[in-house]
Amino acid sequence: MYKIICPLIILLFCISCSSETPNPTPTEALYFPPLTGTTWETKTISSLGWNQNAVQPLLDYLELKHSKSFLILVNGRIVLENYFNGHDANSLWYWASAGKTLTSTMTGIAQQEGLLNINNKVSQYIGTGWTSEPLEKENLITCKNLLTMTSGIEDIANGDAVTPESLQYKADASTRWAYHNVYVKLQDVIAQASGQTWNTYFNTKLRDKIGMNGTWIQVDNNSVYWSTTRSMARFGLLISNKGKWENTVIVNENYINEATNTSQSINLGYGYLWWLNGKSSYHLPQSQAVFQGSIIPNAPNDMFMALGKNDQKIYIIPSKKMVIVRMGDAADNVNLALSDFDDVLWQKINALYQ
Repeated sequence: MYKIICPLIILLFCISCSSETPNPTPTEALYFPPLTGTTWETKTISSLGWNQNAVQPLLDYLELKHSKSFLILVNGRIVLENYFNGHDANSLWYWASAGKTLTSTMTGIAQQEGLLNINNKVSQYIGTGWTSEPLEKENLITCKNLLTMTSGIEDIANGDAVTPESLQYKADASTRWAYHNVYVKLQDVIAQASGQTWNTYFNTKLRDKIGMNGTWIQVDNNSVYWSTTRSMARFGLLISNKGKWENTVIVNENYINEATNTSQSINLGYGYLWWLNGKSSYHLPQSQAVFQGSIIPNAPNDMFMALGKNDQKIYIIPSKKMVIVRMGDAADNVNLALSDFDDVLWQKINALYQ
């Protein structure tokens, strides 16, 4: 009798558990806007369960701090899109150093096409004498050193210039982290390796494939990207999806993982031209000081960032499936890529969903 009852009890228990367990909520599919046109799906604050009362204080702060645009994507859909101070959805604005991440991404594309290897020396692609360093020191500098700001080239006296006479030896490559405009030599590397101009390769391999607009404009010694806010958001969406646009791999996931994680042991808050939040310490541009803690304490620890002069921002937060873009003038009339503005802004953003 026991042998009969026991299996029956077990069977009834399993049926009971099955009937009481709710079906899991289906995960909302990640959305990608069409490559052409203005169509872009949206989500409302209320559908996300966010706090509508927190929206206006956020927008007021952004306008007060000289913003021109602000956009939040969740799962690829627009939740907030606002323009200020005469700017609109069709206006172009500069990315400043936030555009370094475009160069990082293009380097990954060129590598996956077999045109270069980031571990190879820069001079293999653009020839020797591109710096004023002794040849044995110049040949220590790899493409990866340019991606990670560890070239060892003097970073203070020569400003943004990247002519050979301006690129002077400071330390051996890989032994020192210093923010430097020399990363733009990667654009020369890609042009030489691909046999195309930088603009042509960029447009065909990245811009046009994800429906961005915009153009590179030469400013002094730097090539600066200008685009609409939505184009900046498209790029953020691509990177948040590990380099894949819908079913098309633009840049492989392994490279994106490398680019958006600590890339060397000197500045834990830096990847391949991406800034990383939530690390135990970090360096800032024009400083050799080590700062303890997260770069933006109020922001999520898994966030990584494209940051540019006068507070151009792309924040990517994988845990929240969120991409945030801010364009505009300097929040506090200073020329820093990172300032207290970020932390206060994140107080306002957190109020939306906490």
